[in-house]
Amino acid sequence: MAITVYFVRHGQTYLNRYNRMQGWSDAPLTEKGIEDAKRVGKALSKVKFDYIFSSDLSRAVNTARLLLAADPNTDLKEPIQEPAFREIFFGFFEGANGGAVADIVGGKYGYHTFSQMAAGWGTDELKDRIAKADQYGDAEDAERFWHRMDKGFDRLRNLPDNSVAVVVSHGAAIRSIADRYLEGVDQNVSPRNGSIMKMTLTDTDTDTHVDFYNQLHIPDK
Repeated sequence: MAITVYFVRHGQTYLNRYNRMQGWSDAPLTEKGIEDAKRVGKALSKVKFDYIFSSDLSRAVNTARLLLAADPNTDLKEPIQEPAFREIFFGFFEGANGGAVADIVGGKYGYHTFSQMAAGWGTDELKDRIAKADQYGDAEDAERFWHRMDKGFDRLRNLPDNSVAVVVSHGAAIRSIADRYLEGVDQNVSPRNGSIMKMTLTDTDTDTHVDFYNQLHIPDK
């Protein structure tokens, strides 16, 4: 069994623009975010995909709709909304300044950005440290995140063999997937808004792999 999946990060939102923590919190796409979505739609127009999924957060749903509208080669009209593909939930830190949260969680270790923390600790330990720092206990740790995300992968694995799917998801979620399945991924680099990650998904994690990461266009073979 092999399923080809193109993970797309949603277009820029106002909370992205203002460097605010945006997990389950949501914000509208900026003008740049709308253009991000249209651009990735044109980039994916060379791919014949059978399904399109999105997280159920509005920034992902709207990106998927704009993507479809910009792709003249697809007959799909509406994304399938799947909550499993949501962003990490940051709990108490939702909406906070990203730099300030990085200082709270990683400052005493010499880390002052999320990329530095992801590179130093790995994405799963970073989730656990954010969850531990949340005084309300609401932020997702790695176990809770993967319990949810793996439900989405199970849904993809149940598609017909050789299907091609697009999934519009979120930056920290996509970086976590890359960390799990792409050996040597540079965690200092966050996936850009409107970027594409291609995966080959098999029935076992051993053979599942990332083909490319954080690309604004489909690389030429």
